[in-house]
Amino acid sequence: MSIKARLNTFDLTMIVVSVVIGTGIFRTPVEIAQKAQVPTIFFLAWIAGAVISFFGALTLAEVGSRYPAAGGFYKIFSHCYHPAFAFMVNWISVIANAGSSASVAIMGAEYINPLLFPNLAPEAGIRITTIASVILLYGINLGGIKMGARTLNVLMVIKIAVLVLMISAMFIRPSHHDAAVAQALTGNDALKAFWLCFVPIFFTYGGYHQTMNFGSDVPNANRTMPRSIFFGMGLVLVLYLLVSISYVNVLGFEGLKHSPALAAEITAVIVGDYAAVFVSIIMFLAVLAYVNASLLSNPRVYYAMAEENVLPAVFKKVNERTQTQEIALTVYVAIIILFLFTLSSFQKILNYVMFFDSIGLIAACAAVFVLRRRARRANVHDVGIYKMKFYPWLTLIFIVGYALVNASVMYFEPGTAFVGFLLFMAGYPLYYILQKVFKKPAVA
Repeated sequence: MSIKARLNTFDLTMIVVSVVIGTGIFRTPVEIAQKAQVPTIFFLAWIAGAVISFFGALTLAEVGSRYPAAGGFYKIFSHCYHPAFAFMVNWISVIANAGSSASVAIMGAEYINPLLFPNLAPEAGIRITTIASVILLYGINLGGIKMGARTLNVLMVIKIAVLVLMISAMFIRPSHHDAAVAQALTGNDALKAFWLCFVPIFFTYGGYHQTMNFGSDVPNANRTMPRSIFFGMGLVLVLYLLVSISYVNVLGFEGLKHSPALAAEITAVIVGDYAAVFVSIIMFLAVLAYVNASLLSNPRVYYAMAEENVLPAVFKKVNERTQTQEIALTVYVAIIILFLFTLSSFQKILNYVMFFDSIGLIAACAAVFVLRRRARRANVHDVGIYKMKFYPWLTLIFIVGYALVNASVMYFEPGTAFVGFLLFMAGYPLYYILQKVFKKPAVA
């Protein structure tokens, strides 16, 4: 049963915004400020991250336009590279996405749990809240992808409205002035501080690549996918920069570096004594939007793998009435729930996720070189294909930027990088083991 096109431009744009704007913007600015040490590097890092991420979005828009397909991120790899490499990247990508969703769910539960279970032990209450939330969204998505997209649209409108309210705080309250002015960094110290910002910066901007998994879910994908990425990423970049300015203006830079409940403090400027309850509810809704988008996107990767006989055919089974991949969705939800019992700190998850994502995104963007070369050799005209401007320089800048992310994890967190590399390399023998178990020949 094939997947029918049901998502329109607005649906896909909301998916872009949702997978990028998770709860990271309510937490990572604190870490970025700590690593940047001074406001100048803080804002330069945000701007650099925005520009490089937008270059990546432009590149992936062309990649997706040239090769739109369900499970597009995986399909691009298997189409441009050896299928074993495609499996290696995507099996860690799916696991990392599930882990990221689980960590975000925990962050949201930490906000809402005091309201839901004030007398329950924190760990027990958080576990109940996160698992119940994932199961609830699982049930919604079983009703069909369009139903899930509508739920996402409502949650995203709420979350964007809250971000606008947070930005407005800079106009409601005079700017906060730091008691102590930080000394400017120079030379190697400034470069190191800037480099350290890359992991949390790109984590906060990441996620837009998941729209490539919906190539068969949108009508006229060659036009709709690039437009949706443009609209979604453009909205994200503007909101992030404005929110960052608001944080510094309201809290002061030194205050920002020492604000564990960042969203609560900003919202308190607007709603006063009701800030705690307001923030708790909004943060929880933001988490629902992120996890819901993850449930929409990631089963498409299983579909792509099953189409190429990497996974059993049952993973590409689609319910004819709801157009939902019930088996794939169930497996992905099971992985998230498993992570909810095993996750460590947010910082450790961030390093693992960015180590894996940097590998996948570099390979995905490099695919544009392969696709363009094949088109030239086949003398194929680019009619109806989105072609990015300033090729190949924008793509090369993006690749260098994410290579620095990977290098940052290897340099500052070598243990994390070592384990991540072992997991990545383990995908190679695992691919051939699965091929042999399912008795399907590997495609050269």
